Amino acid sequence: MAGLVAAARLRQLGRPARLLEKGDRPGGSMLLSSGVVWRHRSPEAFREECPGGDPALQRLIVERLDDGLDWLERTAVPAVERDTRNPRTIGRRFEPRPLTEALVRATGGVALSEPLSDLPDEPVVLATGGFAAGLARECGLALRAAPWSEGDGIRLARERGAAFAGDPEEFYGRAMPAPPAKLDGAFVRAAQVYGRYAHVVDDAGRAVFEGEPSWSETDLAQAIARQPGGTAWYVVDSTAIPERVGGRYTVGEMISHAVGCGGEVRLRAPTLDALRLGALESPKLARAPFFAVKVIAAVTHTLGGLRVDEQARVLRPDGSAIDGLYAAGVDAGGVATGGYASGLAAALVLGLAAAEAIA
Repeated sequence: MAGLVAAARLRQLGRPARLLEKGDRPGGSMLLSSGVVWRHRSPEAFREECPGGDPALQRLIVERLDDGLDWLERTAVPAVERDTRNPRTIGRRFEPRPLTEALVRATGGVALSEPLSDLPDEPVVLATGGFAAGLARECGLALRAAPWSEGDGIRLARERGAAFAGDPEEFYGRAMPAPPAKLDGAFVRAAQVYGRYAHVVDDAGRAVFEGEPSWSETDLAQAIARQPGGTAWYVVDSTAIPERVGGRYTVGEMISHAVGCGGEVRLRAPTLDALRLGALESPKLARAPFFAVKVIAAVTHTLGGLRVDEQARVLRPDGSAIDGLYAAGVDAGGVATGGYASGLAAALVLGLAAAEAIA
């Protein structure tokens, strides 16, 4: 999204831009997302949710996102929903495929299967999607992002002396049905986001996560990632099945999605012993039948990346800007450190900021 936005805005401002896409299609990980572009309600709320992030960038996203969303609707397509269904956030939802196609038209075209092998002498906006694929492979986790997000832009900038911001092991992710499940890109539909209703255990029935997960369940996904194989079991009782999460699917529907993609699911066990997961004891497990879904932590995008300023300029360790080098989207790090924020919002705001700084 960040690259498409930057190129479209540059073209509007009378500056031609060549848009190079490493993958064989445009849209990157945005095309695989729910299409919700959102912000926290205030800089203070953003700071509370992501206490390790850069406060200047957090304030920039809060202050510029609403205008950015208006720009997106004028330039590309109307939003299909103007409510995030979450009282903590403000934003709009777009259908990812029409949005991608409209932004491609606004850029004047994309050169596909064209990775950036070196930094040119002219200004460049790095928007290569972070290093989700590399992190997932290194840690043995699932990937719910574009498979070419290998950190190419971050590597090229670091070779030029760029500073890194955030924790290189921190990511935003989801629990997904574990193998032998076949996800086939159905990342939104197949996500298992009912950890708040589940007793989360390992194969021996030992608790994986103490206390209650955050509203985003990002902390739970990262805890699962630290388990052997990056997997765990979500065990729920019959009272959880009708609960609806995030205004979308019920717990029962999400379990059905896990079944549909071939995941390892134990259905309607009359007793906890029948689940064969050790001695399970939890106040969340009160009424039979019981259900268990094996999940794996899946990386959506990395949180660490290049240090940038409010103009999306890439910075050196001493805080000076590297001439002509910009980063947007999740190539820019340190925005949501310690919590959860919209990657699409950072892509939109920093993509616009980079284009306007260049122009």
